[in-house]
Amino acid sequence: MAKSKRQAAPLAEIANRLIDPLLAKRAGINTMLLGSWGQIAGERYAETSRPEKIRWPRDGGESETGSGFSPGQLTVACESAVAVFMMHEERELISRINAFFGYPAINKIRFNQKAVRLEPVRPASRPLDRLEQKRLGAMLAEVEDDTLRKALERLGTGVMTRKKQKPEL
Repeated sequence: MAKSKRQAAPLAEIANRLIDPLLAKRAGINTMLLGSWGQIAGERYAETSRPEKIRWPRDGGESETGSGFSPGQLTVACESAVAVFMMHEERELISRINAFFGYPAINKIRFNQKAVRLEPVRPASRPLDRLEQKRLGAMLAEVEDDTLRKALERLGTGVMTRKKQKPEL
């Protein structure tokens, strides 16, 4: 018998299979919605908003679709100034989301104002040169407590390696 070779699956596909059930259980959304949010919301809102969860109604009766399914409420986190503009475009956003799903999945959006943008990661500071190390060591020579001295060394290193800003005129 010949063994069949298993083909390697893309990492994103494996991650989606693991993450989607958790997102669906906790937030009612999937990674496809998160990954496509920039296309759905448009360039104007892609960086300043993100979908957080979908709350589906608990009733199981007939709905406006006639199929026993009731559309849910999408909670979108957005920067405070952007929330007002997104509220004005709520109907268009709902139609885009429903077009993405292929059925009327959402009938209302709740806007939650909070910080969405990630803070830029600071680059690692440069190491001190010999003169700076000697100067910092001289400043901390009389500090007896090791914990305090190490904390002051970190602080001094951060201050000494910080780029000097040009004075504003």
